[in-house]
Amino acid sequence: MTAEAAGAMNRLLSGLGAGPARGLPPVERWNPPFCGDLDMRIAADGTWFYLGTPIGRPALVKLFSSVLKREGDDYFLVTPVEKVGIKVEDAPLQAVEMAVEGERDRRSIAFRTRTDDLVTVGPDNVLRFERAANEGVKPYVHVRRGLWARLTRALTYDLLALGEIREGDGEARFGIAAGGVFHVVAPASEIEVL
Repeated sequence: MTAEAAGAMNRLLSGLGAGPARGLPPVERWNPPFCGDLDMRIAADGTWFYLGTPIGRPALVKLFSSVLKREGDDYFLVTPVEKVGIKVEDAPLQAVEMAVEGERDRRSIAFRTRTDDLVTVGPDNVLRFERAANEGVKPYVHVRRGLWARLTRALTYDLLALGEIREGDGEARFGIAAGGVFHVVAPASEIEVL
């Protein structure tokens, strides 16, 4: 680890401060100067790396995720006085648990992320689906402030098992009803290739 990298990490940690646990910091209101990129990366499977090594302390990952900010396609860790860039391979968060209550239009779906964010699917926390040639459907849930969580493979299967076909906009679509919204996965004519 270079002295510059160590200094950036130490400033970031000290800027976060210790203190009583509260809600998430208001990173959307913080606009500190950009201090460069940190050798930190969030892999597609949700693992956080620093200097090429996985961060093994869940509490530290949770702390960093609480000050994660997205600006366009770029991701930063911010404090009131400093902003450093990090790399994100896919989604910055990963949904690891799902709870389902009710059925069809009265269904409620909630997720817990690896960093203990709790989110209930609805108009502000929608589901979105991407198609990948080798991976099939990749579902995501909006967590907060433009940050998305990708569902694990096991949760993907559980979520898609809740799917149904509905008519809309003149075509049959396969999707999941949750939180008063029908979240379209794909046209029904394509569900066999998912």
